[in-house]
Amino acid sequence: MAQTRAPAPQAAAPVPAPLRARYEVTRSTVAGRPVLRFAPRRGATGRHLLYTHGGAYAFPLQTPHWWLLQHAIKGTGTTLTVPLYRLAPEGDAPAAYALLRTVYGALCAEAGPENITLGGDSAGGGLALGQAVAYRDAGLPPPHQVLLFSPWLDLTMSHPALPALEALDPLLRTEELIEAGRLWAHGADPRDPLLSPRFADVAGLPPVHVFQGGRDLLAADARLLSDRLAAVGNGGSFMFEPEAGHVYVSAVWTPEARRSLDRVRRLLSVQVG
Repeated sequence: MAQTRAPAPQAAAPVPAPLRARYEVTRSTVAGRPVLRFAPRRGATGRHLLYTHGGAYAFPLQTPHWWLLQHAIKGTGTTLTVPLYRLAPEGDAPAAYALLRTVYGALCAEAGPENITLGGDSAGGGLALGQAVAYRDAGLPPPHQVLLFSPWLDLTMSHPALPALEALDPLLRTEELIEAGRLWAHGADPRDPLLSPRFADVAGLPPVHVFQGGRDLLAADARLLSDRLAAVGNGGSFMFEPEAGHVYVSAVWTPEARRSLDRVRRLLSVQVG
């Protein structure tokens, strides 16, 4: 959620008991930032999910993020890594990408890029897709796939469908997101593809799977991304729930979330090679 004034610093929501019971939880520090890792106590497959949380780049990881992640990886044998990047207004994109590239490089060395999935919701979805773009442009080995949940893809909030979508969305407001984007950009061009992946070249990316609700201010940009990916032959998919809201997959008790999380678990369970 965004607001016009940067929030006071907050801590990430605590790890819930079910995750601690099923996973060995470790905390490390990379580039001065906490990185949480959840390794299955039994049945680990060697596959990894590197996840960036949403919150308009200004709010920390919340309890619904844990709900989403707990159900997304359940039964898949996936090891989860969650870097807690520095938030705006102190944090910015260059620092976040430097952190994420270091974490990605270590996972590649450990498990191989073919066993790594990048994922994220809302602003974190922007970071997940931005990573795929940055690694492609740097000539780094690509991850296996990218999972995006209601991604925030354009800090400029310039899609012409936004006024109609705003009337359907009980959570997000265009002007608030523009201000949150300004705080995150720190004076940089908000159309930079690493800030707004809507403006990135999407050719040559690994499969990108988008999970999007129709009652969401960000729905038009997500559909535009899906259309552009399809046009270049990307092997991803677009799962659209017309009556669902922003990051609906975190409402894990709903039929829409259950359908999508079933799909996520299948994607995370595919044997590579």
